[in-house]
Amino acid sequence: MALAGLILGYLGIAIIPIILIVAAIAIPNLLLAKMRANEASAIGSVRTLNVALLAYSTTYGTYPSSLTVLGPGANGEKPSAESAGLIDSVLASGRKSGYVFDYAPVEKEENGAMSHGYAIVATPITSGTTGRRHFLTDQTGVIRAEMNRVATPKSPPIN
Repeated sequence: MALAGLILGYLGIAIIPIILIVAAIAIPNLLLAKMRANEASAIGSVRTLNVALLAYSTTYGTYPSSLTVLGPGANGEKPSAESAGLIDSVLASGRKSGYVFDYAPVEKEENGAMSHGYAIVATPITSGTTGRRHFLTDQTGVIRAEMNRVATPKSPPIN
């Protein structure tokens, strides 16, 4: 019996370093996979917002004042300019899958005429943990990205 305990004790000591090595390899890979999944979700959410904003502007003739306006109404009320029902309530809150979505309608004068548009910036909640890429889009529908810094209109488009 003592011999069996001695052998099992040695095996336990030999297995612990192997488990630690496997954990040291697996955990960073899992975190990287989670960041990539969050980034893919953010890109999908930005595309969804572009489509919803186009639908809203086509229906109501202007861009909404905030993301919450694109969300569903209370108690199943019919879509309106105040609650268009074009996106889910999670995305309408401005936070989804490790990212914060900031939306702003934009008006600027070009050649004497007013131009209406919008800008959406998607930023990781914790840069380097929930995501590394920052995204920006506008009424052109082009999604631009930067690694570890805020994307601008001059950032490269995503593929």
